[in-house]
Amino acid sequence: MNALSLPTWFIHIASVVEWIAAIFLVWRFATVTGQRAWRGLAWAMLPALAGAMSALTWHFFDNSPELDWIVTLQASLTLMGNCTLALAAGSIWYQSRQSNSRSL
Repeated sequence: MNALSLPTWFIHIASVVEWIAAIFLVWRFATVTGQRAWRGLAWAMLPALAGAMSALTWHFFDNSPELDWIVTLQASLTLMGNCTLALAAGSIWYQSRQSNSRSL
């Protein structure tokens, strides 16, 4: 566990906790407002969270060369997370356009 300094560990772990809190808050917002597209955003955030957790796992084991495949997994999850987040953002945009056109 000494691959990272204590402050760096703190930032990494705080980022993961912050991301979990953001997922919870987005889900709650979707529930309160009844806007289902926001629930899709919460689901779309999960691959990025898994990518962050895989990076923490690799660092926990001192960036062991035997676990280099975790770096590839993390990169793949980040790519998938970026794509799912883009799709979810598009869905929110589309839903807002639909609701705006109905209110006119």
